[in-house]
Amino acid sequence: MTISAKLMEALKQRREQVFAGGGEDKVRVRREKGLLSARDRIDTLFEPHTFQEVGAHIQHACRHFGMADKLLAGDGVVVGTGIVEGRPVAAVSQDFTVTGGTLGKMHARKIVDVMNFAMKTGCPLVAFKDSAGARIQEGVDSLSGYGEVFNKNVEASGIIPQIAVILGPCAGGASYSPALMDFIIMSKANAHMFITGPEVIKAVTGRQCSMNEVGSAAMHATISGNVHFVADDDHHAISIAKNLLSYLPSSNAEDPPHKPTESIALVSDPVMNDLIPDASNEPMDVRQIIARIVDQNDFLESHAGFAQNLVTCFARIEGVIVGIIANNSTFKAGALDIDASDKGARFIRFCNCFNIPILTLVDVPGFMPGIEQERGGIIRHGAKMLFAYAGSTVPMITFILRKAYGGAYLAMCSPELGADVVLSWPCGEIAVMGAEGAVNILYRKELSEAGDRAAKTAELVAEYRRQFASPYVAAGQGYITDVVEPGETRGVIALTLRKLLTKRAIQPPKKHGNIPL
Repeated sequence: MTISAKLMEALKQRREQVFAGGGEDKVRVRREKGLLSARDRIDTLFEPHTFQEVGAHIQHACRHFGMADKLLAGDGVVVGTGIVEGRPVAAVSQDFTVTGGTLGKMHARKIVDVMNFAMKTGCPLVAFKDSAGARIQEGVDSLSGYGEVFNKNVEASGIIPQIAVILGPCAGGASYSPALMDFIIMSKANAHMFITGPEVIKAVTGRQCSMNEVGSAAMHATISGNVHFVADDDHHAISIAKNLLSYLPSSNAEDPPHKPTESIALVSDPVMNDLIPDASNEPMDVRQIIARIVDQNDFLESHAGFAQNLVTCFARIEGVIVGIIANNSTFKAGALDIDASDKGARFIRFCNCFNIPILTLVDVPGFMPGIEQERGGIIRHGAKMLFAYAGSTVPMITFILRKAYGGAYLAMCSPELGADVVLSWPCGEIAVMGAEGAVNILYRKELSEAGDRAAKTAELVAEYRRQFASPYVAAGQGYITDVVEPGETRGVIALTLRKLLTKRAIQPPKKHGNIPL
């Protein structure tokens, strides 16, 4: 018995209605603005013909405000699974052409269903956010839908990587789902994200502001720190998402997709010496150091525009994937402040969730001094770095490039905080504070009595560095594993990393720690 032609034609018509979204005219207008449709985004993310949709024929259940007879294609969201570089990935793509991509109860249920599937099968989630927010006609049902999505974001946290891609409006409660995910990619054009927009802010506070000031990608990437990657357009955003996925395991039950080289090149790199300034207080661009360490000088920097005194990025070293945290002395001298501490702690915890080894490059003069920092809670925020490292069980290598002073030395993964191996260049300085500051405190009387204060200070500073801040002092007491020539840096790290991949550590049983938030 075969299916009748009538039934086949009915299926074809239903599929056409679903695939049309809000209609050809609306899709054409979006494309003219340089925006992809919800289905275009899905097709661009996945390898051809690998996407399998879930809930294509689902309809809303609203019966009020003239909604009873309205057909909403897919209830305004496309969900399903496909293949990205040979690995399954789950995706959510909100369709702005269907009632502005607003979220109702069934819209939310589709999202939750595909997230459940992703957790059961162990595959990452990519969510394209393009929605005017809650569907007002559904009232509390839409709020309940958001609650279900938020709850599922939290349940999935640390189980599967979650990537939000903001390519349109993401307003009010809608912005909290991306905030609960691991990474946010946001387009410069046509996208905005906020809790309260300019009109509400003006009505409530009387203050006038623009959308760029409260919801643009530039603002979120540099000031609020909500956005990790900024894209030029939809295609660029999807390219970033694919690149990011290439560094991540599919779930917490797997290791990252390492591709270790058959042999490790232990050749010296003479260029590394040329990148190190003569004086320790001269700025050094740590990105240039990272480029010499990683494969093909290539790394993916997260939060590049936010808290630039700390660099966080993913890279490969002889084929092994690592997360790198590095002080950048070209910005705020590389000191740890509130924003840098938050940025670093979040990145460390993500790497630990997903079994990504951590390489820490240290060039830190301390925590940022200042009344604003103290009143803003630098103690609490700085403690997040301590908490994140101490709670991590992945392989951790710490490399002291130059300065490693005071509590910031500990906060940048000292051996006491969990580093498996600690290496240093010969110019490394490990001390409670810089030599100049220490000399002014320790030798106050001698300096006040000196005929040539400047000459005496220089003499005492040199002696202090030799006796107390030299890496050999720390190495002699077992705090440093080895002192390495700058040119040997890449080879030594690669070899150490390869030996640490079999590390297994178990934390004491507990429900969870209480991170200082």
